[in-house]
Amino acid sequence: MFFTIPTIMTWTRIVAIPLIVGVFYAPLEPATRNLIATVMFVVFAATDWLDGFLARKLNQTSSFGAFLDPVADKFLVCASLLVLVHLQRADVFVALIIIGREIAISALREWMAQIGASKSVAVHMIGKVKTSVQMTAIPFLLYDGRLLGAIDTGVWGTWLIWASAVLTVWSMVYYLQKALPEIRARVK
Repeated sequence: MFFTIPTIMTWTRIVAIPLIVGVFYAPLEPATRNLIATVMFVVFAATDWLDGFLARKLNQTSSFGAFLDPVADKFLVCASLLVLVHLQRADVFVALIIIGREIAISALREWMAQIGASKSVAVHMIGKVKTSVQMTAIPFLLYDGRLLGAIDTGVWGTWLIWASAVLTVWSMVYYLQKALPEIRARVK
């Protein structure tokens, strides 16, 4: 199950990272760079939904795919956030909140899996909403212009990335609360 269609699609999100970063070093007009990076991010982010759908539809689910999928998502989001901080389109504080939460919750999930309590920190709706807001904010900030002549993506992206940071903290608190009984039981 290492090279199934869904797993290959997941790998494309990891391969996309240097491509998206590299666009901003290409000798192109800034608006062209922004558009290319935005389109690339949207296309590669869409593979997150598509690979899961295909894995279920083609009966190609695997534990490796289940491991790699969230890792690819986190790499794509974290790399994009670092680019946005570098371009001064996202606040470093927002990036620290989001990246810090991803590291903390990944570590928590790993530990909970080791003690056989991974169901207590299974993905919840608040985590899905957080991801949806992030995946909307990031392309808006990458584009950094007027969409359809009316929508200032820089302004909307900034509001959405801050909303994402709030949802990030909220989801982290939720997962920690769910894990706390297991943590307390193991500390004794």
